[in-house]
Amino acid sequence: MQYVLGYLLASLVGVSLGLIGSGGSILTVPILVYIFGVEASLATAYSLFIVGSTALVGGIHRAYYKKVHFKTAIIFGVPAIASVYATRLWLMPIIPKIIFKIGTFVLTKDIALMLIFAIFMIFASISMIRSGNNKNVETEDTKPIKYNLLMIFLDGMGVGVLTGLVGAGGGFLIIPALVFFAGLSMRLAIGTSLFIIAAKSLIGFIGDLQGNQTIDWHLLIGFTVASVIGIFVGIYINRFFSSAKLKKGFGWFVLVMGIYIVVKELFGN
Repeated sequence: MQYVLGYLLASLVGVSLGLIGSGGSILTVPILVYIFGVEASLATAYSLFIVGSTALVGGIHRAYYKKVHFKTAIIFGVPAIASVYATRLWLMPIIPKIIFKIGTFVLTKDIALMLIFAIFMIFASISMIRSGNNKNVETEDTKPIKYNLLMIFLDGMGVGVLTGLVGAGGGFLIIPALVFFAGLSMRLAIGTSLFIIAAKSLIGFIGDLQGNQTIDWHLLIGFTVASVIGIFVGIYINRFFSSAKLKKGFGWFVLVMGIYIVVKELFGN
């Protein structure tokens, strides 16, 4: 029953990506850690493959309907891909198993990663709630695309490092950057974001394959299949509901989950 629940929750990863173009990866690591019992550092690696594969399927679907701007995906994706690959291949392996001790409290690598992830969730939730209050979130922007290359580069690098550390796609950071720094409409930003998430996540996972991680491919493929099914469900549901309201509601859920993880990791072990 625990595994059945886990795969049902896995489908929600895809549903979220299909509905609002982000947020699904925020669910992946907690599901892997708390439902399937995967250690946090390995769960971040699994998340890269799951999120990358699911986002790729969603990106291809949106590209079919001309909702992806590939030039922008390349400009943003190159620094993001480079930083996530470097983070997984070189930074993650050198983080010690035990970071420090204060009295009886021991900050391990896994606890630190989950706390970083929880902070990421809380900031993501605030972004979702605020964007859900924006009545113009779904309007089309027909202005010519003009790039702020410096800001796109810096944002891409930052998103890549964050993805490498916690295995999250960073859609809540990518989409606003594409709107404000590249001038994309929200419709194009969501589709373009999926391709960026797919590229940097899957290449980041390659960095793990070059290490000494033991991969449970049965769990990984099963989770990914459930998530891919979910993205088509999310795309279908998106036709009937306001993306702004969905994003706001999901934001509150993510906020509660982030606070829960902080409390559990600091006081529940």
